[in-house]
This record gives sequence, C-alpha cells and structure tokens, in this order.
Amino acid sequence: MKNISLFLIAFFAFASLIAQPPTPAPPQEMPVYIVGATAHLGNGQVLENSIIAFENGKITLVRTPATLGQVNLSRYQIIEAKGKHVYPGFIAPNTQLGLVEIESVRATVDSREVGQLNPNARSIIAYDTDSEVPPTVRAQGILLAQVTPIGGLMSGQSSVVQLDAWNWEDAAYKTDIGLHLNWPALFSFSWRAGGWSKNENYDKEVQVIEAYLTEAQAYCKNAKPGERNLKLDAACALFNGSRKLFLHADEAKAITSGVQLAKRFGITPVVVGARDAAVLTDFLKENNVPVILGEVHALPGRDDSDVDEPFKLPAQLQQAGILFSFSMSGFWQQRNLAFQAGHAVGYGLGYEQAVSALTLNTAKILGIEQTAGSLEEGKDATLFICEGDALDMRSSKVTTAFIKGRQISLEHRQKELYNKYKTKYYRGE
Repeated sequence: MKNISLFLIAFFAFASLIAQPPTPAPPQEMPVYIVGATAHLGNGQVLENSIIAFENGKITLVRTPATLGQVNLSRYQIIEAKGKHVYPGFIAPNTQLGLVEIESVRATVDSREVGQLNPNARSIIAYDTDSEVPPTVRAQGILLAQVTPIGGLMSGQSSVVQLDAWNWEDAAYKTDIGLHLNWPALFSFSWRAGGWSKNENYDKEVQVIEAYLTEAQAYCKNAKPGERNLKLDAACALFNGSRKLFLHADEAKAITSGVQLAKRFGITPVVVGARDAAVLTDFLKENNVPVILGEVHALPGRDDSDVDEPFKLPAQLQQAGILFSFSMSGFWQQRNLAFQAGHAVGYGLGYEQAVSALTLNTAKILGIEQTAGSLEEGKDATLFICEGDALDMRSSKVTTAFIKGRQISLEHRQKELYNKYKTKYYRGE
C-alpha cells in the first residue's frame, strides 16, 4: 500500500506539471472595430485599408473608409491593424484533429472502429477538447475543422468543430455532415516486398459497398417505427440529400467507379484525395463533383508523372471550374495547411483563389457557407489578423484570432517550450 501511495503521489505531481490547453474564451462582451488592415474576404475579393466590425459574434460591417459615414466609436474595442492582413478563419477538412493525441500510444487514438462497415459511428462524440494539438493549429489561423473517422470501407460520420471549447457539445459547429466511404484501392504498396501488388479483393469489396447501399436504400424507403437498424439508418440522410457522401479515392478508375456508383443511388459525392483528378477534370465538372485535395507537398503517384504534378493540380482544378479545397493528412500536420495553398500559388493558382480554397470553398463543400468561410456581414465573426502573409511560412505571424467574436488565446505547448529554451540559449548556457 505504501508503494502504491508513493506512486499515486508521484503520478499526480507529474500530471500537474503537464501543460494544459488554454482556457476557452468567454462570449464577446463589446463590439470590435478592426481598422486599416488588408482584408482578404475569402470570396476572391480584397479590401485595402478595410474596416471590419462585429458584435455578439456576428460581423456587422465590412467596408472601406470611403464608403462609411460617421460612426460613434466610443462603444467599440478598436484594433489598429494598419499594414496587417485579416482573413476568414481557415477550415481544415478531413482531419483526425482531437481524435488522436499520440499516434504511437493506442489509448490516445480514437479515430476508428473495428470492422468494415461503421456508417453509424460518430466522430463528434470522440472529439477531445483537452487535446494539446488544436491550440498549435489555431495559432496558424485554423479555427474550424472537419473531424473525420478513418478505417474500413465505411468509416463513419464526420462533424465540423470550432477549435476553442470546453467539451464536444460546445465545440460542435455542424454535426454529422456526411458519411465517409473509402473506395478500395486497385493496388497496394508493400514495404516488406518492396513493390506494388494487385488488390485481389477489389471486386468483392466493391460488391460489399454496393450491397450496403442497396439494402440501405430499401430500408430507408420502408423503415417502420420501432424497427431501427442503426447501420442502415445512417445512410437515409444520404438519399434525401441532407448528408454528404465523402468518397476517399486517388486513382482515376477508383474515382470514376465510386462517382458512378453513387450517382446510381442519386448521390453526388465529394471526392477526397483525388490524386488523379487532373485527368478527370471533364468528368468531375460534368458530374458537378467537388474535390478535397490531398497534400500538395507530395511526390507524384506514378514514376512517369511530372515531379511537380501535385503542385500544379490546384491551378488545373481552378481553371476547369471545379470546386476544391486543400487538406492535410493526420492531425498535427494541419498547422501547415495554409502553406500548401501558398505553394500552389507558385504553380499558377491565384492568391485570392488559394485563400478561397482554405475558406469559402471548404465551407461550401462542408455545407457551412451560410455562417462561415468569408468576411461578410451577417456571418460569424470567425477570423484572424496576421502580421505577414498567412500563406507564407517565412512571414506568417498570427497575432489575434476570434471565433464567433470571442478573442481566443494563441498560446500553446510548443510556443511555451520555444520561449523557455530560447531564453536558455540566448543566455549562452
């Protein structure tokens, strides 16, 4: 008993030293007036020397001084932002943020369920607001995220969260927005064998998906009260259009096969990953299919492809008129999301188009464009101020951020460690 007591004392003493995420911000108390910044509205427009005001969490004014009359500023908190930039809060789609803390520690990973078909699994109830990772992400302007399950053929349902909350109920911005279908790959790479091998179960896995959708559609048409099947019931919102189908596929054949199958059931999917989208622009445009791109900082998928193929893909989709957004794999990597867009700017994508792909485009894909994604009057005051270019890792420095008008803390564990050891080495110790 003595040893157990000593262990518990040591454990709680150690736990008390671990940094905790910043306390969530209180509701907005007084109106805010941001003056002089270059405002990137998220819809492709830019306002130089802008004036942005918001009250009770909602944007009330987005103008320039030339279009503004007399305003009584005595009741406003005034933020002078001359020489700085204001952006809508960036939105991270397709992420396991808040579902994973330490990848190598199984007890901190809650991003997947066992089995192949889990359409009824809800990621939102596993979202951990006490995770130390989201604060490091929002310090780079990521203020909203699509928390997404992984694994199996049908992973479950994703939700959109805001990244400053006490619990998952507070964090929920829009819940259960879509189901995630992982289309079977035609080939898989084996590190042990050192090469690619054909997926011998491809046809069988496609049949499982088709059988599920067929059964779910019949169930949703004839479901009787008191006879609820959770796995089938989860798909009913797909067929009536109130929930999206996120089709995870990279290869051209996988994308076309998945889209065509979804169309047979009256569903227009969102393609996630879409490595081969450049050769399918006509197909995607014809079927009005949005795309959530995989990482731009990546190698091409084939040995005979141009080495800069992933860098050029965003500009090609923009030119083809396809609605697209950027994404990063995993969870902690989301801090580099904006820099993916900045890299694409160097390969033909317009700067404001890149901002839109991080904001309004993503909001449209996720179905939250009525309240988020752009700096427009009546929308949520979810935005941030940056001293430099938010898409450039060399100059980006987010100084102030708001979620629904609440000024959130930009402190986090990594910044704390940086400041600690910077002091040490500046002293020459």
